[in-house]
Amino acid sequence: MLAAQEKPIRVMLVDDHRSVLWGLEKLVQSERPRMEVVACATNCAAALELAGQTAPDVVVLDLDLGGENACDIIPALANGRGTRVIVWTGMRDCKAREQSILRGACGLVQKEEPAETLLKAIERVHSGELWLDRSTTGRIFVELLSRKDAGVPNDDERKIASLTAREREIIGELIADAGADNRRLAGRLRMGEHTLRNHLSRIYDKLDVANRLELYVFAQRHAIGPLAL
Repeated sequence: MLAAQEKPIRVMLVDDHRSVLWGLEKLVQSERPRMEVVACATNCAAALELAGQTAPDVVVLDLDLGGENACDIIPALANGRGTRVIVWTGMRDCKAREQSILRGACGLVQKEEPAETLLKAIERVHSGELWLDRSTTGRIFVELLSRKDAGVPNDDERKIASLTAREREIIGELIADAGADNRRLAGRLRMGEHTLRNHLSRIYDKLDVANRLELYVFAQRHAIGPLAL
């Protein structure tokens, strides 16, 4: 049973097969009150409209929507409203899957994986973590690290200067243990998981990064760590 102060994770499902949507809805609704389905869509236009109306916490998105490439709508779905996107796909095209993460998705689950995997991914992504297999993470990390900075150096310096000492400490711990989940990272920092999520959201906003992977790359590139005393 949820603690009194907790709210259910509000999930939107997007797949072009109505029978699949029905099964997904039953799966997520079986987790009530921990999760609940707030909308279902079968195409990109409906997904964008419903996301705007319902502001879901997590969108479970199939990439192939009857010939439409749903990768194109990921930036709009995750555009500053706190919504996180999980790609749920049967596609074998590694490039398409990686592109979805580079466009802002926080998780990737293959359709043949057990139902419990998708539920766990929804929970982890909602808490601010990434849900990616090791090989995908490695390829995306290399891609991000090889890209030139979009902004000028002075702009990055301004972003870094806006960080508080506590935020730099959090980034330092993240770099030291990149694979740590929120529970372990919060324990090392002697704070609650909710407090950690709030700190990470502010750090993402200040540095203009989308998720923990981009934060890790940015911090490594600029050698961000705790302030020397």
